Amino acid sequence: MRRALKWVSRVLGTLFALFALVWIANASWWSSYTGQTTILAHRGLHQTYSREDLERDTCTADRIFPPEHGYLENTLDSMAAAFDLGADVIEFDIHPTTDGQFAVFHDWTIDCRTNGKGVTREHTMAYLKTLDIGHGYTADGGKTFPFRGQFVGAMPTLDEVLARFPDKRFLINIKSRDPQEGRMLAARLKQLPDAQQALLMSYGGDESEDALAREMPHMRTMGRKRLLRCMRNYLAYGWTGIVPEACRNTLVLVPENYAALLWGWPNRFVERMHSVGTEVYLRGPHGAGSQYPPGIDTLAQMQAVPKDFPGGIWTDRIDLLARHRR
Repeated sequence: MRRALKWVSRVLGTLFALFALVWIANASWWSSYTGQTTILAHRGLHQTYSREDLERDTCTADRIFPPEHGYLENTLDSMAAAFDLGADVIEFDIHPTTDGQFAVFHDWTIDCRTNGKGVTREHTMAYLKTLDIGHGYTADGGKTFPFRGQFVGAMPTLDEVLARFPDKRFLINIKSRDPQEGRMLAARLKQLPDAQQALLMSYGGDESEDALAREMPHMRTMGRKRLLRCMRNYLAYGWTGIVPEACRNTLVLVPENYAALLWGWPNRFVERMHSVGTEVYLRGPHGAGSQYPPGIDTLAQMQAVPKDFPGGIWTDRIDLLARHRR
């Protein structure tokens, strides 16, 4: 019995020593990699809302907090304001329209935010341009609508965004899983100069992103299955320094409460990803009141990010983050 316990103790000690060596070999302090923190403004400068019990089809316009500014998400003015505040990248959402364009709008339907009805992609862009996209916003349960009547015709097209900001970086969210939508987006983006194409990334449904990647293999694209495969494989053998194929030429979104599990977090991990053309963005905690991780949106979260963090920060509060940085 004593001999068996001694053998078990030796095995556990050996395993612990091996794990310690692997952990030390992957420690971030070994990396001399430096870089400027990149700020990604989710939806531009926009109204924030309660994330409690947030689901895929939850209307967020009727649960906004009391407005602190006059901008609405996914509009040209909100994008310009976010860039002025210091955003390096802006995320926006697109839907194809029945007249062959892309509408820049978040929701699958127009019922929540606008004075229209129906599925966004089942309308022409000409019709969508007649809508008041500020119609449904309220912070007091429908007693008042502070933006009603102020945003008629303010839903932009993808072409308008690309023309207004030809030298800016964007992350385009394809809202569907339709491969044809990926091919349609690729056909449009291929018309851009190479330098402008290089500024763009995309994420969304796996099927649509796979189709886009086949048409534009140089573009950073990401679907949910690919992201999960990247993270699973990196956790399994990333300690060797080998970056999994799924992690190459893409973007990786890292919830802050899981970041410490990644080999070499933060600097060495970011260095490895950057070496294979992948961008890293730190988000808020997974499971924080909804199935969708928020951004780095509070002062405490911002203060916890290392000043020399060489990756990106995903935020829904570019206004608060800008004040914090100043």
